[in-house]
Amino acid sequence: MLTLLAFVVALGVLVAVHEYGHYRVAVACGIKVLKFSIGFGKPIYTWRLKGKPTEFAIGLLPLGGYVKMLDEREAPVDPTERHLAFNTQPLKSRAAVVAAGPAANLLLAVVLYSVINWSGLQEPKAILASPVAGSIAERAGLSGGELVQQAAFDSDDLESVRSFEDLRWRLTQGALNGRDVRLAVSSAAAGAPADVQIREVVLKLGTLNAADADIQLFRKIGVVGPWTEPVIGDVMAGSAAEKSGLREGDRVQRIGTTPVVDGQQLRELIRNSVQPNANTPVPSTWQVLRGEQAIELAVTPDLRQDGDRTVGRIGAYVGAAPEFVTVRYGFLEGMWQGVVRTWQVSALTLKMMGKMVIGEASLKNLSGPLTIADYAGKSASVGWSAYLVFLALISVSLGVLNLLPLPVLDGGHLMYYLWEAVTGRSVSDAWMERLQRGGVAVLLCMMSIAMFNDVTRLFG
Repeated sequence: MLTLLAFVVALGVLVAVHEYGHYRVAVACGIKVLKFSIGFGKPIYTWRLKGKPTEFAIGLLPLGGYVKMLDEREAPVDPTERHLAFNTQPLKSRAAVVAAGPAANLLLAVVLYSVINWSGLQEPKAILASPVAGSIAERAGLSGGELVQQAAFDSDDLESVRSFEDLRWRLTQGALNGRDVRLAVSSAAAGAPADVQIREVVLKLGTLNAADADIQLFRKIGVVGPWTEPVIGDVMAGSAAEKSGLREGDRVQRIGTTPVVDGQQLRELIRNSVQPNANTPVPSTWQVLRGEQAIELAVTPDLRQDGDRTVGRIGAYVGAAPEFVTVRYGFLEGMWQGVVRTWQVSALTLKMMGKMVIGEASLKNLSGPLTIADYAGKSASVGWSAYLVFLALISVSLGVLNLLPLPVLDGGHLMYYLWEAVTGRSVSDAWMERLQRGGVAVLLCMMSIAMFNDVTRLFG
């Protein structure tokens, strides 16, 4: 229920802001707006503001919205109101109305990011877990437990890293832009002295192909999550963990002859507990600390499919909660960081889309409504700050997507106006129809891929 409610609220807010951008600029340009609707289909509620010609409505299907303006191309217009029609407006006014929707979404993202920066966000501290075996992080000499204090791309000046999410963002940018990332790390995570020596390591992210930027990206880098204690959390009924006698609160000290130092290493050992080429689980003896008593348990993981690979699962939450820090900015700095983050996310989204179009990035990165709804529910369950982060990210994505030069999107209409500005004549009705059909075909293809990815992620 929370997932559905969070998704509907998110969709309603983002669509309302987008359409209000169109509406507000249309009114400012002297265009008569006939209807402002959130949702499609039969209206379930309508109202009018006193003295205004616009009918406001909430549609039965909350999957979008629209602003209907007076337009001679859609219906006859009274000659006395012709100056109020959209199609009779100067080119700059029509372009401004079309661009206002995506611009409103990007402005909303700036506001949301600013509010988050001002109020403060609880994020995991930038303490590294054990790197994935054979990963870039392991080859760079990281072993887990290091506190990342600063980071930079290539030879740029080092900048402070405020949290693990800040680090993940930098690594994402480095991977997609093909730039190595330098990290200044210390061993202060385990209570070492404050003056502990800081060393520098280089993550060779420039060696990653752009096509590697898929959902497994951070496994390839080796930085999967923050450092956590190797403690067992919630145990599912009927799971391998319950059958073996594992209980919530057990601290895993050893699996077979391998000492366990953190939650990430424990998760990797469980994932890899599969007989090579046989797809059968490998039973092992676990030494766990329960209270003050060390006990041994025989654990045989269940098998699950993860993409094209079979991995082990025990059906329990693995790893204690990481150490958190509060990331907060002052008023002006918070606002500026909101602008910067919106710009960075926009540029990264556009770059990723471009790489997918030319085949340099995996189409698995496309997400549809099921994944968005899932993230909406998860972020809402964490807290309002996480939900605002989710809203800001989706708002940026919506703004950038609508600026793409596809005929059925706002960006496509802006391309028509660019043609009109260069040639002095509008796009013909025949070409308009052909382009619209092509745009619909491209969008349907994208939606089909996104839906397939959703089903694969959530149910595969």
